[in-house]
Formats: sequence, C-alpha cells, structure tokens
Amino acid sequence: MGTRGYVVKPFKEDELFMKPFKYPQAIMLSTLLLLGVGSCSTQKSAVAPSAMDFPILQGRFVESALQQPLEVVEAYVGESEFYVSYESGAELVYAGGNWSNRIDIAALEQDDDDSYAGPYLLSLEYRQRDRWRELPASPIVPQLLDSEQWARFREQLFASVFSKVEKSGVVMHFENDDYFFYYNQKGEFEAPLFVDKPADYSVSEAIGFEDFMRAGLPQLERFLEEEGVSDRRIVFSTGDVGAYSLPFIYVNLDLPLAVFVRHAHESGNRSGGDSGMGLAQSVGHVAQSHLSGLALRPVSSVFRLFFVASEAVAETVRPTWLVTLEAKPIPAVTDRAGMDLAEWEQRLNSIAPGSASKGAISFLIDGEEFFTRFIDAIATARESVLLRTFIFDNDDFAERIGRLLRRRSDDGIDIRVLLDGFGTILATQTDPRNIPGDYVPPESVRLFLEQDSGIDVRQVRNPWLVCGDHVKTTIIDNKIAFCGGMNIGREYRYSWHDMMMEVHGPVVEILAREFDGAWAHAGPLGDFGYFFHKLNKRDIESAEIGNPVRVLLTRPGNAQIFRAQREAIRNAQRYIFIENAYFTDDAMLYELAVARRRGVDVRIILPLVSNHAPMNKSNALAANAMLEHGIRVFLDQSGFPNSKTRCFTTR
Repeated sequence: MGTRGYVVKPFKEDELFMKPFKYPQAIMLSTLLLLGVGSCSTQKSAVAPSAMDFPILQGRFVESALQQPLEVVEAYVGESEFYVSYESGAELVYAGGNWSNRIDIAALEQDDDDSYAGPYLLSLEYRQRDRWRELPASPIVPQLLDSEQWARFREQLFASVFSKVEKSGVVMHFENDDYFFYYNQKGEFEAPLFVDKPADYSVSEAIGFEDFMRAGLPQLERFLEEEGVSDRRIVFSTGDVGAYSLPFIYVNLDLPLAVFVRHAHESGNRSGGDSGMGLAQSVGHVAQSHLSGLALRPVSSVFRLFFVASEAVAETVRPTWLVTLEAKPIPAVTDRAGMDLAEWEQRLNSIAPGSASKGAISFLIDGEEFFTRFIDAIATARESVLLRTFIFDNDDFAERIGRLLRRRSDDGIDIRVLLDGFGTILATQTDPRNIPGDYVPPESVRLFLEQDSGIDVRQVRNPWLVCGDHVKTTIIDNKIAFCGGMNIGREYRYSWHDMMMEVHGPVVEILAREFDGAWAHAGPLGDFGYFFHKLNKRDIESAEIGNPVRVLLTRPGNAQIFRAQREAIRNAQRYIFIENAYFTDDAMLYELAVARRRGVDVRIILPLVSNHAPMNKSNALAANAMLEHGIRVFLDQSGFPNSKTRCFTTR
C-alpha cells in the first residue's frame, strides 16, 4: 500500500525520527474574497462617506434563505472589517464582518511563491436595517461589477476549466464547505451546497481551489481589460441565491487575493443547549443495554460475557513473547519471492469459510475524496440507503449529512441508520476542533434524524460496556457499498487521515446481508429477530464482476480479521507495511518481530499524537519495542492518521 499524500522517513536505529506528512493540496498561498453583494450597475464606484454621517446602530436581524438576487449599493474594506450594503426586496440592508482573523495580508504581500492560499469563505456576520455607525478613516473602495458581467466572466472561466456535460456539475472544494456548480434545465447557473445537489444531476468532476485559481486569474485579467476596467480591486455581484448562497466576490489582483462571503441563514430546526440530555442518554443507554437488552438478547449477551471473560484471562496469562527473541540476530532485508497465493486462499477458506466472492474496489483516501463520492451516491440513490456506523456525530458537518438523509427520505428513498449506542452518545459530548462558534448541535442524533422524516434509526446495545459495533458500511440501492475506517463527523472530513473503499459487484450483497442481520438484532425482537433473519437469507448474485474478494468480520468468539492478519504476517516473505492509529497488541508485535527475523521488511506508520492520551503511551512503548527488533517506524506529526491499512507481499 503506498503512502499517498505524505512523505515519511525511516527512524535512525537509536532514535524516533518525526517527519510531518505533507499534503500538497493544503499548501496554497493566494486567496479569494467573495463579499456578498448582488446585482449592481456596470463599473460603478462608491465613495466612502464621512464617519459622521452614520447613525447609531439600533439592531440586527437575520434574513431567511435568499430567494432573489441581491443588489449591491456600497462596499468598503478596512484593516480588519468589511462592509457591504445591498437592496433586499424593498429595504436596504447593511452587513459585514471581520476578515483579519482569517487572512494574513502581510504574509501574502511578502510571499513570492506561485502557489495559492485559501480558499477563504467568510460569512456575513451581521445584517441590520440601520446604517453602520462608523467606517475606517481610509477604507478600500473597490469597483463594483454587476451580475451580468459576472455571468459573462463565469462563462469564459468555466469553458476553460470545466467540462460541460448535460445533467452534471462540478464539485468545488472550499475550506469547510463543498459547493456544486451546475446549470439548471433553464440554463441558469446555480451553486448550492454539495449536500443539496439535485438528485438527477451527477458529478462530472471535482476541482481543487489551486487549479481553479491558476486558471481563473489570467482569465480575469483578460476579461477586465476587455470590459475597460482598470481598478485592481473589484467586487462582483454574482446573483447567487439559496440558503448558503455566495452572492459576492471581492478580488485584489495585486496580491492576488479573492474571498467568498457567504449569505448563511439561521436554521429554524435546531435544538440545543445545556439540558443534561447527554448524561440522560448515557444513563438510559446503559439501563436499556443491561435490562431490556438482556431480556431481548439473552443468548448473545451471555455469549459476549463469556467471550470478554475468556479474552481477559488469555491476556493475563500470556507471556512476554519478545523476551524470547532478544538473543536472535536481526538479518538484512531479503528480496525473496512473495507468498504462494493459491496456498493463501486455502488458509483464508479455513479462517472465513463461505466468504469468498467477487467485486471491484476503489480506494478513497481522506475525507475530501470519500465524502465527495459518499454524498453524491446518497444524493442520487433511487431506492435505499443502509448506513451502519460506530459514530454519527452532532457537529455541523454530520448535521448536513443528516439533513441530506432526511431530504432523500422525503423523496421516498428507504433510509435506515444503524448506530452504535455508546459510540455515538459519547462522541456527541465532545466538540471537534474548528467547529463554528455559533453552531448549536442537536442534543440527540437519533431524534434529529427521525424528526419530520421517514428515516428509521436503531441503536446497537452495549451489554457489559465492552462489545461495540465498530462497523462502518453504507449500501446504496444494493449496488454500491462504502466500507472502511470513517465515521460521520467533521474530523473525518477535514482533519484526519483515513481511508474508505467503494465496492461494486456480488460482494455488496454479502455486506447488505450483514447489515440486515445487525439491523434485525438491534430491533424489538433482538435475538429472535436475528434468528428469523438467518432463516431468510438474501440470494447472492453469482455474476463474475471484478476480482476475488472476501468479507472478514470480527464477532465475539470469531475474530476473522485478527486471525487473517496474523496468518498474513506469518506467511509474508518480502515486506509488511502497516498504518494504524493505535498499536496495543503484544501478540501482533511478537509476530512482526518474528517476521523481521525472517528477513521481511517490516514498516509501521503511527501518529505522533493520537486522539486518546493512553494510546499515545501505548504507541510510544510499541514503537520503541519495534525499533529494538529491527522494525522501521514512521510517525506522522501533522495530524491524526486514523487509517488502518495493511499490505503484505504477494509476489
């Protein structure tokens, strides 16, 4: 498995070498500043009035989603604030916000790099009926360009950057938002949030901001010359409408700098506050898991208790295996042939009998790549969405996914969501980094998803508080499946390094069957529901699609994934590459040390800092033990890699 998207360097034998991962798409040094201003007259300029002309501020108000294009009247840019007034219906609105805490102008002026920073997307922090009380002494007064000019420039720009395919659009990735650019059936340009894309439109491509800027700035220079505009600071009115519309763009061609300013509105369908519901949910979940859970799931609960107890005993009496290897020399890395694949298939048959299938797999690395495909698949689903996850958070990004699911449910799509009870409840009690300061989260994810929708939500109970459902699979129309390491939450989209797989072919039916079993077990019939599910199995498609694949599971008493990984390590001949968020298993560490003494090239990637303090200590101990036994260790200090990937030599 390659190390896509970052650079690593092996440790020296006597130290831990720490090298940050490098994400090229995140290192951009130029900026876009969209100031929300609607239609305006061609080449209109504004003159800054005296501060004495401004009456005292008397109140602010929040508008609903834009239904009509705005018309700009004035625009000013100060050292830390921006100001814009526009006509909204029959009244004049005065708006603005702070940009200095987001954009470092001094750094942009000193930077001579040819890459681009951003993208910057600022919200109008206030809208009020009264004129601003004061303006800066010498504000920048950009030239105002109307929506017709923006439409002409946009056509030229998009023709050079985007492929125009009927009933399709382009995903534009911003810092914390993704937008969908497309032309509707009337030929009108629209730019909704990606989660709000029309169900009958497909994604033709996704474009990064740096590529967009490289193509856009030369186009803008030529356009302004054709229009006879000499001012280097301009404001476009875009005419964009909608709940999270981008009605204005401010551009400073001398830096170059451009920033999008968004006209966001308050949602009227949120509930939040410090009501103690988190504690109530936790207590209620524990009670249900151990009372009604035991009544409805007596067989599985007792079996889980036995499994947990036996594992605890085994861990306690297991000797320290690494001590037995210290006297054995560590050889040089060999270049022998890989393991015999036919023999390996026979080993897998004994580990996971009956799980062999066919399928085509695409790897989706990190949140931008995965959630682009994930959202598009849900938005275009025709029949069903079966979502099973350990955590469905209540942050702003997860809420958008929830609203997308609710909207598709309103469209008649069968939406079923299976959550791990404790995983979701505990995750919603902590706030991720970079969450908007004014965001009010839903108190209950389950109630939020079910509110005014046809979504059916079930929660997996956690008897003995140790057996959680860590599966993350989503099945769309029984034809596409997503599986891997990502939950539904902001950190998975924007912060963590992780991986998912998009799967097609007959193996999707196996994943759907597993969902059905877990869904039945979490339902009102419990163990009896699971038993009836086993009596009514899905028919598995026999078409020869893709390559041989297997579904490996981890259940109480049947750790197929662990056993398959252990067997792969024992049979590896050339190399073993592992990337994992945590390393806590001494038995697996022993197997890796044994493989290294066979001459196998063993390399491990771990985070320098994980999201759990005890895991940091465990990782440090494991890393030092690995180094002592000739295993090369790499640390990521740029963020938290939550990916769990294994690569063993096969040839």
